[in-house]
Amino acid sequence: MMKVGVSSYSYSRLLGQGKMTLMETITESAKIGFDAIEFSGLHLPEGETPLGFAPKVKDACAAAGLSVASYTVGADFINGSGGDLAAEVKRVKGEVDIAHALGVTCMRHDATRGYTPDHKGPRGFADAIPRLADGIRQVTAYAQDKGVRTTVENHGYFCQDSARVEALINAVNHPNFGALIDIGNFMCADEDPAQAVGVMAPYCFHLHAKDFHWKPGTAVEPGPGWFKTRAGNYLRGAVIGHGEVPIVQCLRIMKASGYDGVCSIEFEGIEDVLTGIRMGYENLRRYIALADA
Repeated sequence: MMKVGVSSYSYSRLLGQGKMTLMETITESAKIGFDAIEFSGLHLPEGETPLGFAPKVKDACAAAGLSVASYTVGADFINGSGGDLAAEVKRVKGEVDIAHALGVTCMRHDATRGYTPDHKGPRGFADAIPRLADGIRQVTAYAQDKGVRTTVENHGYFCQDSARVEALINAVNHPNFGALIDIGNFMCADEDPAQAVGVMAPYCFHLHAKDFHWKPGTAVEPGPGWFKTRAGNYLRGAVIGHGEVPIVQCLRIMKASGYDGVCSIEFEGIEDVLTGIRMGYENLRRYIALADA
């Protein structure tokens, strides 16, 4: 049966407001009942360095009875490090070292946010693949020697559709590189989550549960908390089970594919953070049981 995890990103509002420390997210996650936690950056205390703080985070998770499922970082193999691919590869390899210090066996990095408005020349995703695949392949080869598998998430509009992510993974063509599937994020590219999960399931190294409320682009602007999809529809983060994402159907697809790893909640709703995470936990635990039935 899949284990239930939570991303520290779910606590980002509290972390950003100084109402919670990263160590307190570990304590709270264990209290709620999660099996695992993953970290979207490390939200360093004053005076700490990432490599120095990571072992302390690892030890705190072990003491709380939580496994560390993954480590998430930003990356951009087109624009990052001033457009210098070698420098961006070196920087992301440094993040692999942090993942290793955390004790994780899986790490997520972005591919790219896409071309800048002043870019000259071809702008299509297919045109970007050779450069992206080159940078990613160098990173994952390095990570393999550290015992860390690397992934890309369907995230950020430009690299969000299942067909694009699949094409990138196959272009990298490395056994240490796969997908972090976020079942909700496909809606940002106006793609049906269940269909997209069906495409991406064979490549999955790690899984995120996310839910969204949805309104058509023909509707009146809903107001604060909503953002636009690529096609101009409206989304708002939701408590797991409260939105439009067919979560149980997606979990059944993943189960049929043989996935039995961690499924982590990424909560980004406007509800009270701890209430949203706790309700999401209860629903996701129940949904995983339904998918296994």
